[in-house]
Amino acid sequence: MKTTKIIAIALLLMGTAATAQKKIATSELPKPANEFLAQHFKGIDISKVKKDAEHGEKGYEVILADGTEIEFWKDGKYREVDGNDKPIPTAFIDPKIIDYVKQHYPGKRITHIDYGHNDVDVDLTGKVDLEFDKNGNFLKVD
Repeated sequence: MKTTKIIAIALLLMGTAATAQKKIATSELPKPANEFLAQHFKGIDISKVKKDAEHGEKGYEVILADGTEIEFWKDGKYREVDGNDKPIPTAFIDPKIIDYVKQHYPGKRITHIDYGHNDVDVDLTGKVDLEFDKNGNFLKVD
């Protein structure tokens, strides 16, 4: 009986994990996500697009051919851009954050930005991790 319950729970968990991410076509992304990709990552092929339910929030994940990973909220606004230690475009980042990085970390480039519920996490080349509030004001070095 215990074995049957364990197997049933394992199958249920595997089924839940399998439905948490579903491959979709790029055309199925919300319009703002497609516009963001076209504007900031033009010329870079898309390797994979997934509809994602992370932490109970629906959204989308796009993996580019160069390894960059981009996550979008369900409405298509970007939530996270991860260059995997490579510099990312910055035209979409709050100018206050860009100015802070230029002033305090000259020569460093942004490799990752993540908009959380309460803050913005920014990683730079050289493994520097900064935290800003939602208005682009510097909070701390992590």
